Amino acid sequence: MSHIASNVAELIGSTPLVRLNRVTGEDVDVVAKIEAFNPASSVKDRIAASIIDAAEASGELAPGGTIIEATSGNTGIALSMVGAARGYKVVIVMPSSMSVERRMIVRAFGAELVLTDPKGGVAAAVAEAERIRDERSGSIIASQFANPANPAIHAATTGEEIWADTDGAVDVFVAGVGTGGTISGVAKALKAHNPDIRVIAVQPAESPILTGGNPAPHGIQGLMPNFLPENYNGQIVDEVVSIDTATAMTYARRAAAEEGLLVGISSGAALAGTAEVAARPEFAGKRIVTLLPDTGERYLSTKLFEDLVD
Repeated sequence: MSHIASNVAELIGSTPLVRLNRVTGEDVDVVAKIEAFNPASSVKDRIAASIIDAAEASGELAPGGTIIEATSGNTGIALSMVGAARGYKVVIVMPSSMSVERRMIVRAFGAELVLTDPKGGVAAAVAEAERIRDERSGSIIASQFANPANPAIHAATTGEEIWADTDGAVDVFVAGVGTGGTISGVAKALKAHNPDIRVIAVQPAESPILTGGNPAPHGIQGLMPNFLPENYNGQIVDEVVSIDTATAMTYARRAAAEEGLLVGISSGAALAGTAEVAARPEFAGKRIVTLLPDTGERYLSTKLFEDLVD
């Protein structure tokens, strides 16, 4: 029986779960979903294909059209990959503070890259994307922070994969919040199966927007823009844990050195949040599932791995 994908986008999803053995406590079963196994190496591959599928189905995106997006990096890479596979022009707008690897990968996929002042955060990139859209006919903005195709694909695939691969044995789900689509969609799917599953969000301690704090700069690329995303459904999240950048980096380094998992800074934040939850006596003997969004190869030029430079 043939198993040949018709294009690279058909390889998205069905990422594996792996048990963590060293970076969290021994009294709890911690399992991580490794989204770096997607073809462009991040969880954002899922929403890129979903958003493009929805735009094609609605007629908003026509053949030869242009996809524009403001992003901290991974969504831009994913859209560039899917856009290249399907013949679309892609324009990615991101703060210049994002890692050089992210910028190079976007360009490698043939997309146009526009850099904005990092002081304006993702909000400034969004404004620039809208300006470009207004100037270019036949273009759309992917709108990952508000597009319902984002949480929808996580409810339909990511959450259902977790439920199926654990045979429904999930007690807690922990994930970082960037656009809010992953945690909102996965939570919807898991709680539909079992409303007692506890869902815990991870935010940067320096920018505690989810708990009513003020936005501020932080170093966890991929987590929390400087505004509350429309795709974040706080009603379905049971708790928010705050992790600072230094701790996130520590856990990302530990994942590589102790588990053999080369992951990014937002994955480190998810792991740190998971470790904090796993240490609580109430979760002894329970299973915690966390999601690791991307690969550490995207951060080799950053402070995350600066000690490795000769």
